[in-house]
Amino acid sequence: MGITSHQYRAIPEDLIGRSGLRRHAGIFHLWALGVGAVISGDFFGWNLGLVTGGFGGLMAALGVMTLLYVCLCSSIAEMSPALPHAGGAYSFARTSLGPWCGYITGLAENMEYIFTPAVIVVGAGGYLGAVFHTPPAWAPLWWLVCYMVFGGLNIVGVETSFRVSATVCVCALAVLSIFVIGAVPQFDLHRWALEGGNWLPKGTSGIFASLPFALWVYLGIEQMPLAAEEAHDPAETMPRGIFWALATLVVFAFAVLALNAGISPGAEAVGVSTEPLFLGFRTIFGEGLRSTALALFACTGLIASFHAIIYAYGRQIYSLARAGYFPPWLSVTHKTRKTPYRAIIVGSIIGYATALGIFLLPQQSPVAGVLLNMAVFGAVIAYVFQMISFISLRKKHPQIARPFRSPLGVAGAGVAALISVITLVALFVNVDDRPGAWGALIWFIFGLLYFALYSRKRLMLSPEEEFAVRQAGVATN
Repeated sequence: MGITSHQYRAIPEDLIGRSGLRRHAGIFHLWALGVGAVISGDFFGWNLGLVTGGFGGLMAALGVMTLLYVCLCSSIAEMSPALPHAGGAYSFARTSLGPWCGYITGLAENMEYIFTPAVIVVGAGGYLGAVFHTPPAWAPLWWLVCYMVFGGLNIVGVETSFRVSATVCVCALAVLSIFVIGAVPQFDLHRWALEGGNWLPKGTSGIFASLPFALWVYLGIEQMPLAAEEAHDPAETMPRGIFWALATLVVFAFAVLALNAGISPGAEAVGVSTEPLFLGFRTIFGEGLRSTALALFACTGLIASFHAIIYAYGRQIYSLARAGYFPPWLSVTHKTRKTPYRAIIVGSIIGYATALGIFLLPQQSPVAGVLLNMAVFGAVIAYVFQMISFISLRKKHPQIARPFRSPLGVAGAGVAALISVITLVALFVNVDDRPGAWGALIWFIFGLLYFALYSRKRLMLSPEEEFAVRQAGVATN
């Protein structure tokens, strides 16, 4: 059921003028934001799929996920300039499907953006611990330092956020390029990647179980619409930024999977490592200073994504709070820097506390695997609702101006939704990481109860809500 404008409560006086953003991003900034948000997936996380599916199973799963993201990005490239709001996926679903679906989409995406940096920071702690030879018990201290430093940089200002994203993104791509060039002469598919010469050591079910880990090398690119209110000319810059970012990620995803698993010490060792690229650098450069320096430099890949997704959850929490779905005080931006500092701080606390809580529990599941499944749980639910939103917008709101139209249309959105549903099921297949999926489900249920019992009656007429109400009136007339 829709909500009319008179059913909204007035924006509190103390929030008026305190929740604005500043435009700064061009195509290069958006490309760097998209690549930077995802590039950590090539440094850590994907390798866990070698355990569930073997080399062939994970490679096949990566092919399926590439198809998913081509379809997904084509759809969001159409929706983002048509609805250029900081709410991103939430605003798409709110306009096309109503407040309940808007909130469900926003809540799912919020889970994705809160837990993804938590996975990344675990990987960063692994690399830093390996470089500086600190014991595993120190890992939470590395996590805390990362949250404080890069949360702070995001608060400093949007110009700083985009500048840091661009710098570390370029550095991360340089590290991956060095790895790829150095690994090619060492590559031996049958000796290192294939276990006993078997492409599918876990059978076809291994492909299914590996889908969440293959998704990890692309997860986060869909955050780019969150920058719409801070982009110059989003009708022009957003689609081009999205597609250039995706093309970059596809190339490196396949190269890293093939080469990191296809050189010594091989897929079996890489699959259980918290610093898989470090293993590759040791093979290429030996145990000396060069491999250690490059491993430290490799942290830029993790930092690029960590920094970019802190940006994402700051804007995403801000937009939902600005509309009243989340507590409105979270939408307050810094007086001079115009960054959503409260949203960034709260999101960082939740992510760090969740990672620390799992770390301290007496359980056998790896912290990163549990958190990764929690992030993927939120992501695929958000994807399904975004694709339904795309189809609904095409049919119910053809009057909305669309500077870019997806060449894959409704069929592409349907394919992306189907693969997302299959991946959601796959989350519950791997016994070791199943606690993450169940934990995410419980989190999701509490979030729905909060909306049903409290915030649903306290919505405010934010730009996303005002646009949705206006378009509902146009469609009715």
